[in-house]
Amino acid sequence: MLHGSSSVPQEYVDIINENGGKLPDAIGIPEEQLRKAAAMDVCKINIDSDSRLAMTAAVRKVFNEKPAEFDPRKYLGPARDEMERLYKHKIENVLGSNGKAE
Repeated sequence: MLHGSSSVPQEYVDIINENGGKLPDAIGIPEEQLRKAAAMDVCKINIDSDSRLAMTAAVRKVFNEKPAEFDPRKYLGPARDEMERLYKHKIENVLGSNGKAE
């Protein structure tokens, strides 16, 4: 098991910082290294920070672009969609688990 294995996608860090966040030095594990670990039969790779970054980036962007927005469906929907995009990317391109049964 790899703890603290988020790759900390720079695109999310940039969106967060561009929309009022303060993550100046956020770094993570390169996805190439995570792919290598997954290929070496590491059975669990924790990526929670990546999903929190995806969600936070989407929420901050909505709040910055529409500061009067207060309906959770209007900012949590895009956050959910971004997390889904991230997870699909990780499953297909990083973790080596695309098409495997649960």
